[in-house]
Amino acid sequence: MIVNKPYFSTFLLLVTLFCVSNCQQAKPKTTSTAPKEAVEQTPISSPDTIKKEIVETKTYDYDTLQWLDILDLDTSIQVDMKYATTDNFVKEKMYECGRCLLRPDAAKAVAKAHIYLQGKGYGLKMLDCYRPRPIQQKLWDKVPNPTYVTNPAKGSMHNRGLAVDLTLVDENGKELEMGTPFDFFGPKAHTFFADLPDDVLANRKLLRETLKKFGFKHITSEWWHYSYQGARSELSDYLWECE
Repeated sequence: MIVNKPYFSTFLLLVTLFCVSNCQQAKPKTTSTAPKEAVEQTPISSPDTIKKEIVETKTYDYDTLQWLDILDLDTSIQVDMKYATTDNFVKEKMYECGRCLLRPDAAKAVAKAHIYLQGKGYGLKMLDCYRPRPIQQKLWDKVPNPTYVTNPAKGSMHNRGLAVDLTLVDENGKELEMGTPFDFFGPKAHTFFADLPDDVLANRKLLRETLKKFGFKHITSEWWHYSYQGARSELSDYLWECE
């Protein structure tokens, strides 16, 4: 075949110009080294997770499935275990050392009540918590009167780790006026004794209504005594460790 050179040269020129404009070389594919879904970041532990991690790293000297020391939950709760001193109705030290241990559910309920009160400018002060039956026996030997001390053969809610003796403090840690001292035995210490100043009645009501909100029930004869209703447990002879 004979090709007309001028026309062929013109054809090649047009093809060349077309490719310069439209036939760009395809860029090679590259593999990204960025992490998959780069917007994702390393998850940050929630406060609950962090608290759990901290708690799990601590070594306890008691069985945490059976007990909790209230100060292991909240160190801002005041603890003044009266039976670890002579400042009690038998005027004798009953505990080798003072620790406020309770069954876990009861301890957590106390901590929640304390936080609630802090929001109102108050707090809790623990005067007695779990009381081992051997200590109950010592109290009974001193005062074998069921009006004031439960017979250890029967056992009390204290011996189950479900009762607390406690009072209110202000934001500076000072005890509020409650009408009588702890371990005062007489009508004036009764929960609903009415012949008291208005501020005392208001303080008792605040304590009573707060603890009721978190599962505790009062007794009629002692304004400071409350039993946790949200759990059941056996009487215990367990004696906690002292440093």
